[in-house]
Amino acid sequence: MRHRFALFASLLPFAAGGCARPDALPYDVLITDARVVDGTGGPWYRADVAVQGGRIAAIGRLQARPARVRINALSSVVTPGFVDMMGGSSLPLYRDPVSGHSKITQGITTMLVGEGGSLAPQNERTIAAAAPGMDSVITWRTFGEYFRLLEAKGIALNVVHNVGAAQVRLAVIGEEGREPTPEELDAMRALVRQAMEDGAVGLSTALIYPPGTYATTEELIELAKVVAQYGGAYFSHMRNESAQLLESIAEVARIAQAAGIPGHIYHLKAAGQENWPLMPRALDLIARVRTQGVDVTADIYPYIRNGIGLGSFLHPRHYAAGEDAFLATLSDPAVRARLRTEVETTSDWENWYRHVGRNWDNVLITAARAEEDRPLVGRSVREAARALGRSEWDAFFDLVQRGGVSVAPQSMNEEQKQQAMRAPFVMIDTDAAPVNPAEVASAHPRAFGTFPRILAKYVREEGVLSLEAAVQRMTALPANRLGLRDRGRIAEGLAADLVVFTPETVRDVATFTDPLRYSEGIDYVMVNGRLVVDAGRVTGAMPGLVLRHRR
Repeated sequence: MRHRFALFASLLPFAAGGCARPDALPYDVLITDARVVDGTGGPWYRADVAVQGGRIAAIGRLQARPARVRINALSSVVTPGFVDMMGGSSLPLYRDPVSGHSKITQGITTMLVGEGGSLAPQNERTIAAAAPGMDSVITWRTFGEYFRLLEAKGIALNVVHNVGAAQVRLAVIGEEGREPTPEELDAMRALVRQAMEDGAVGLSTALIYPPGTYATTEELIELAKVVAQYGGAYFSHMRNESAQLLESIAEVARIAQAAGIPGHIYHLKAAGQENWPLMPRALDLIARVRTQGVDVTADIYPYIRNGIGLGSFLHPRHYAAGEDAFLATLSDPAVRARLRTEVETTSDWENWYRHVGRNWDNVLITAARAEEDRPLVGRSVREAARALGRSEWDAFFDLVQRGGVSVAPQSMNEEQKQQAMRAPFVMIDTDAAPVNPAEVASAHPRAFGTFPRILAKYVREEGVLSLEAAVQRMTALPANRLGLRDRGRIAEGLAADLVVFTPETVRDVATFTDPLRYSEGIDYVMVNGRLVVDAGRVTGAMPGLVLRHRR
């Protein structure tokens, strides 16, 4: 009789309408016995974390509750999903969803994209300037149109977009190295306004690359003022990351202050051995600016080699009449001789040849577009010259002229990485687009290993950061910068972007000689409450969202 009463009582919640008590419903996912590192920077604590309907439903002692999926995390850490502060472009996600695996296997659940260039606005001029074959891919003109296409396609992680000042300039002016007319500036403002209306988070610049390099500070302030109307921010690959590092930081602060918006510095560095001592001064300058009420922050990647186009070893002014026109002149031996002398003897610009100690052995080829150049990927420019049977300088000019060659110059040192990492306003980025290893010959290893490298090298092995401080720089700090108030922390009611990993085993395995390797030790990754990595395996789920900025 007692058993019958118990059965009857268990059915009572379903009577009179069939609705169970909320506390009797099973959770979608229940992570039990985890060390919770919540993103705030506070010490970890032991708890269960429940997910329901894409949100963090509860935190506490919840093991008695039913759940559709249970994850035993007794030997693991659960953190908010990692936020990549410069993820290159979302176009690879649109063209090939497998490319997103390079992000989610690192624990990245959200990435910011758009550095100078951006996927909108588009017009006939920008499409004509795009890579070969892109005219059949780019069917949109505005971010609104592109966002709808991207969401319809399905993505594994969340994406936040910037509108690129160089893209806007290219759409209105083209590749010319001149100031805009008043009418052109109005047209540029209108394009920025449309992008912000569609949900862009801010304005981005890449002031080392044409045509972005032609923009004056005043031009950028005018565009940033439009962004200010929507509560956005200014993001910048600065005008100089070497001898003029301090002046470039001051320019970011000036633009941010004049427009009344936050400023953010992409992949902060002091490039070139003679400039390495500038990093402490750079960090002090940012800290001083912040005490004066100007909200400037920065990010870094944990590698001493950066990644740029090989053509950036030549002064950007040579591209002022357009890239194709300039590259055609490189067939002239006299032009090559003159440019070589300029590179070897001048320093009034971002001279990467000087940054690598005037040594082509320190310049590693990571990607090549021309078929004849692809066997050179993974070799230094000096090694490529030997393979081609050319002098080093002729090999350099040949590669630049054929185009599409990316390189990784060794221009930084470990000390400055650690100095920057300890700064409370510095976040983490990959500075790499999503990559499908089956579709490329090579890449920078940061595309596959950045976030696990922080946890393995700088937390577990070298103790540069505590686990809690590292997680804060990868979660709450960037989420706050991007205005993602419902992400970046573990708290009830927030979006369930979560990562579960074993701190003793998580590691990056991608190297410069073997870069196309997924990281290890990231066991579970959830995006908007759904598992995209389950017991170390990619599930194929596509729960990612385009996170549109709102005022």
